[in-house]
Amino acid sequence: MLLTFNFFIFRIWFTLASFTRLSNKHLLNKHFYQNDTSIDICATGDKKVYYDIIESPIGPILLAGNENGLKRLIFLKGKKKADIPEDWIQNKDFFKEAARQLEAYFSGKLKSFTLKLAPEGTDFQKSVWKALCEIPYGETRTYKEIAASIGNPRAYRAVGLANNRNPIAIIIPCHRVIGSNGKLTGYASGLDIKEYLLKLEKR
Repeated sequence: MLLTFNFFIFRIWFTLASFTRLSNKHLLNKHFYQNDTSIDICATGDKKVYYDIIESPIGPILLAGNENGLKRLIFLKGKKKADIPEDWIQNKDFFKEAARQLEAYFSGKLKSFTLKLAPEGTDFQKSVWKALCEIPYGETRTYKEIAASIGNPRAYRAVGLANNRNPIAIIIPCHRVIGSNGKLTGYASGLDIKEYLLKLEKR
């Protein structure tokens, strides 16, 4: 009887200890920062999503997000109409600061964004996107280098997939990742846009 009671107490202690560790980890990993850009990796989809479409030197750009941060930055080049969910709300004022910083970026006056981001993805994808944010303006990295930087050097193909699924182009700079041979490789928005952004950052 005493043994059973002790085992029961141990199970309660173990459960509470595990919960505490998970909670602390959650709090420590809630945000990461690069160049004053905050990414909320615990963002949820239970808030209203706002959107706007702005013009840029390489065509219209769709911005979407909410109080958690910016969730989407998508090039609409070649698309007759943006695929916007019916429950999204257009709100130009909400993206004034993002639009201002993007305009400064395209004019060569801004090298570091100061926006809160809330991309949605798997833990692995977020670890890759975090590593992308650490690539300095005007520099590039290979997929293998990104894989090594997240402690998984053999996962360079998975890094390529995560790179391709980056929901916030430019600000999470997936365009700065190139092939091991130095050549430009696949870019979801088109290699012409990738080449444009890299040349812009080399000026």
